[in-house]
Amino acid sequence: MSYLFQDWQANRRNFKGQLVLFMFRLVSLINRSMIAKVIFFPYLMFYRYLVEWVWGIEIPRKTTIGKGLALYHGQALVVNLGVVIGDNCTLRNSTTIGNKKQADGTFSPAPRIGNNVDIGANVVIIGDIEIGDNVIIGAGAVVTKSIPANSVAVGNPARILDKKETTA
Repeated sequence: MSYLFQDWQANRRNFKGQLVLFMFRLVSLINRSMIAKVIFFPYLMFYRYLVEWVWGIEIPRKTTIGKGLALYHGQALVVNLGVVIGDNCTLRNSTTIGNKKQADGTFSPAPRIGNNVDIGANVVIIGDIEIGDNVIIGAGAVVTKSIPANSVAVGNPARILDKKETTA
């Protein structure tokens, strides 16, 4: 049961974020068993309708997301199926995280996002890249290259503005 509520505290006073992530965790749980997928097929369709079509938040049920994800103003949020998001991350509105089409017509692997990453509004993170732990990505950034841990990245294209100080 705690699996379903693992994002609750990160989204306190944000009922929409709590509800979306509760529903996501439930479809992820259902997705683990073929029998559950058959039995709960109506719920899987309800999730897709409500979360994706009504609220405009695309988080596929097979996406790997660590605990403590916070969603702020979730409209126009798109997370690709292959994306891996670590623990205690924050996603804001109008953000796209996905892969890109290669010259040969295939798609690159999706980004991998570390723990404690804070992603601003209107950010695009695309391609086979890695975002390190404890990174802040400023609003409107377009990230097409990996970002090392403990960094602040801003701009289009994103550049590393600062290395965050770490305390021992």
